[in-house]
Amino acid sequence: MIKRILALAVIALFAAGPAFASQCPADMKKIDEALAKNPKLSDADAKKVKELRANGEKQHKDGKHADSVKTLGDAKKILKVQ
Repeated sequence: MIKRILALAVIALFAAGPAFASQCPADMKKIDEALAKNPKLSDADAKKVKELRANGEKQHKDGKHADSVKTLGDAKKILKVQ
């Protein structure tokens, strides 16, 4: 029974990877669109958003999609975009 549960958990983990992978580019696009509108951000927040955007893209390219989604999500929170 434990082996069966473990096997299902592993399958679920691998199935989630592609979902995160396709979310990253969509999040990057939302961030880019928000930045193009010149949002009213402090210099520190603008710098942070750009760093988070760059880090999120690197994580995506490195195959670390869950990390990328979180990083890009942090940038979206600062920009107040969904």
